Amino acid sequence: MDLKKFVSDHKKLVKYLKIACVVIIVALFLWFLVIHPLITFKGYEREVENAAKRYYELNERQLPTGTRVKTLSVQELFDQAYLKEDFYVPLTDSPCSITESWVKVRREDGEYKYYVYLKCGIISSIVDHKGPEITLNGDDEITIDRGSKYEELGVKSVVDNSDGRMDVEDVEIDSSDVNTNVTGTYDVTYTAYDSLRNKTEVVRKVNVVSTLSSVVKEDTGDAKVYQGNVSNNYMYFSGMVFRIVGLDGDNVRIVAEQDVSNVNYDAIDEWLEYYYDHIADESKDYVVYSKYCNDTLTDQNISTAMDCSSYTDKVPVSILSAQDYNKATDADGYNYLYPESISWVSNGKDDTNAYGTRSFFYYVATTYFMGFDRNYNFGVRPALTINGDALVVDGDGSEDNPYSIGDFETGKAGDKLNTRQSGEYVSYSGMLWRVVDSQDDGTTKVIADTTLYDSENNPVETYYETDNESKVYNPEQRGNVGYFINNTVPEYIDSDYFVNKEIEVPIYKRNIKYGEEATTKTYKVRFAAPDMYEMFSAHDFNSSTMLSYWYINSSRRAYTKAIMSDIGTVLYGEIYDYDAFGIRPVAFFNKQCVIVRGKGTIEDPYIIEK
Repeated sequence: MDLKKFVSDHKKLVKYLKIACVVIIVALFLWFLVIHPLITFKGYEREVENAAKRYYELNERQLPTGTRVKTLSVQELFDQAYLKEDFYVPLTDSPCSITESWVKVRREDGEYKYYVYLKCGIISSIVDHKGPEITLNGDDEITIDRGSKYEELGVKSVVDNSDGRMDVEDVEIDSSDVNTNVTGTYDVTYTAYDSLRNKTEVVRKVNVVSTLSSVVKEDTGDAKVYQGNVSNNYMYFSGMVFRIVGLDGDNVRIVAEQDVSNVNYDAIDEWLEYYYDHIADESKDYVVYSKYCNDTLTDQNISTAMDCSSYTDKVPVSILSAQDYNKATDADGYNYLYPESISWVSNGKDDTNAYGTRSFFYYVATTYFMGFDRNYNFGVRPALTINGDALVVDGDGSEDNPYSIGDFETGKAGDKLNTRQSGEYVSYSGMLWRVVDSQDDGTTKVIADTTLYDSENNPVETYYETDNESKVYNPEQRGNVGYFINNTVPEYIDSDYFVNKEIEVPIYKRNIKYGEEATTKTYKVRFAAPDMYEMFSAHDFNSSTMLSYWYINSSRRAYTKAIMSDIGTVLYGEIYDYDAFGIRPVAFFNKQCVIVRGKGTIEDPYIIEK
């Protein structure tokens, strides 16, 4: 035997065996992963086609006539028991999509032809199932002025992968929703079908906008200010609701819908700097530094004054004057501006007194302005001047749908709560909370939008039960209002999302006045009373359930305390120890809290989780 030849033949045999094994493995791979799944899938297609034929045999009147195409969903074939066994993506336990699968039938050359489209995972039928491609004239999003006529730009081309170029006149255009008289974003829908009735839908966004100044000009006419009990001048700005007062030249003046805080008159300018710090940075880009009326008036002319003789320097924020209120009064004496609380106007009376206003004073029902000691803490409604060229991108000016100029972006799902703006609303534990501000440690300070009630809808009230003549707010002292609030609120509110936080309690020497606290004391608490001088601590008249509540502000002077009364006016001074008042909690949301949904408005507050 030739040994060399034997070895050579053996090597060739091994080589051929290896090749054969590879071929067999590849063949098995192709069979198992490609050919068999395709055979199975083709079997599904035949079952669907046969089911459709049985359907039309029993429902012959449903067959299309002429060149029409009838579509029968696979879902319907299952629902009517023409198909009984479920289809599964080959080699898996995942069902094929019966909602995206269909049979189309059309009469061709005197006979009905069936087209089956079945989608099973990555495998789908080789049949035309895509609608034509629509190309629009112009942009997919356009902007037009409110009150103008919407002019349809039309369709540039329609091309189908099977039918080729189609007639643009066959595209159905629906612009019925566009209302050019109301600002907002509307959809114009373009729909096209190919010969197999495969559908394509394209949407063009139409933004109906108007400049803020043109809206005010249209609404106010020659008066240039809103007058009477108007209800179409609400505006959403920097997360807060304002009322539009009227035009200031080419710009627009707005004022907070309600008091934001309560401040002694001589500290208003200083407090307004604090307020302006809480306006969103993006919103500040729209603020125009302006002069505001601040002249001195008398009891004899304050109710009739229209002209102004003295103005502030150009400032970003101020308060309205009596003249602004007088101009807003209509011929019948109605005026949307007069507050339910006592609010300061900018006019001084003399060195020791200044004027406040409300809808009426209980002892002189026809008087809308009265002089008060400048040391009193009364409501402050900040006023701003907004660039008149700002575009109104949404809203109709109503209370439920205020004008918006898109000055800041609403929070989205997944955003941290601590990124949100002062003034926005959060819903938690069955209550509304308003964002005061975000803290440096990532927590979010909030204030309840109403006072606290128990399970039987009774207001939760407390009072001082201490022997000290000086009633200083102290969360660590039993019998103290601060102690009661911190330890009792968790009985009524789920506190899981709130954190313990160090707070500073202001302690005044004598009178409670903004910026004049003598000392502060630090405590760690979960719940506290609001500070009278902080954002949104004033009475919220939008809340029908808000009653009186304690403030954190207190004095070393005997029996001197501060509360918000039921009628929305601050009471401070020697309040009887046995007088009980409600609780409006202030707390801090955990820095991990994120937004799940909502727009941050009072109608659609943020919903959060952590």
